[in-house]
Amino acid sequence: MSNQEKNRFSPAVIVIIIFGFISMFGDMLYESARSANSQYLKLLGFSATKVGIIFGIGEFLGYALRLLAGIMSDKTGKYWLFLFLGYGMLLVVPFMGLTMNWNILVVLILMERIGKALRSPAKDTILSGVAGKQVGVGFAFGLQEALDQIGAFAGPLVFSAIFYFTGKDGIAEYQLGYRTLIIAFIALMLFLTYAYRKIHGDNMLPTVEPKDFQKNQLKPVFWIYTAFTFFCTLGFVNFSTVGYHLKAQGLVSDSNITLLYSLAMLIDAFAALIVGKAYDRLKEKTQKKTGGILVLMAIPFITLLLPFLTLKSSIPLIVIGMMIFGIVMGTHETIMRSAIADITPFHKRGTSYGVFNTAYGLALMGGAAIMGILYDQNQIGLIIAFTCITQVIAILLSIKMNNLIKNS
Repeated sequence: MSNQEKNRFSPAVIVIIIFGFISMFGDMLYESARSANSQYLKLLGFSATKVGIIFGIGEFLGYALRLLAGIMSDKTGKYWLFLFLGYGMLLVVPFMGLTMNWNILVVLILMERIGKALRSPAKDTILSGVAGKQVGVGFAFGLQEALDQIGAFAGPLVFSAIFYFTGKDGIAEYQLGYRTLIIAFIALMLFLTYAYRKIHGDNMLPTVEPKDFQKNQLKPVFWIYTAFTFFCTLGFVNFSTVGYHLKAQGLVSDSNITLLYSLAMLIDAFAALIVGKAYDRLKEKTQKKTGGILVLMAIPFITLLLPFLTLKSSIPLIVIGMMIFGIVMGTHETIMRSAIADITPFHKRGTSYGVFNTAYGLALMGGAAIMGILYDQNQIGLIIAFTCITQVIAILLSIKMNNLIKNS
């Protein structure tokens, strides 16, 4: 058997695939809910401003609390505790199908995002530690994201199928969709338990001494990289805005809105594999551990296209826009996470993911809230201008980041 074949079926690759299944079922839960939440809240009488603020706060909590979760996971080394708590909180998604009380729904939406905050730094730290030098973090996160997005693609189809077979898209049908997701939750917890036993039993993670946490400072490239990501994401047109636009304007049916989101998640999966491999190859070509970050320079240019496409009334343009949306998401979820592993030491990685994701979440909160307010005022032109300004700043930061990497 060749070395390539041995590596293909190595324990590290097997574990990455297991994590892919964990993320797949996780995405079936929360991505299907995210594809339906804005329309569901619209049916219950929420305004675009309220939806934007709720989603914005939820996204901020989902990322800002990763700072605390990342620091605590590094300090305690209890990465698995954070994983089980975080994934366990996904149980709130099926519970959304049991109530129409807006106070409870807001709490459940925020709890789902808090669970994401608890598990994400620990998951990314474990995955990057398992990948190490044997697999390549770009490939590892790309493969994991591709499997992850199968769930993101299939999840919204639960709602689409219910709408199709019942011939209705009312409150009762949305609630049935939420409740059906309990099956994915049970499968998720079973795979997570298996992953724990596999990694723990084979001692697949680096050994870290508590004193190591105090060593080393985060490099300047990390902070520039974080600022670059902030502005890229601040001007990123969130699906809560797109979904609300499609529903408010009556452009497509509710089942087709979730179908569009599924299409974007499918594109996300293919994009993740391609950009993940490109990330590793660029590292080899530049012979620098941080060389793969240069792939990110394309993101601001692609993000600029989104408001011109997704907030129009032309269905073909919206479909193209959602495909581009998927490409941007695939790049965010793959390279942005991979880069952290290459610019920070393992014993600081949970903290680094926490800091990075705090900025990411702040950008999502600000972007969603601002775009929701502007949309309620029928100011699509200002949304486009806002996106353009943020992406120009991101482009300038990418140039600075590029120069720093070349001179390092």
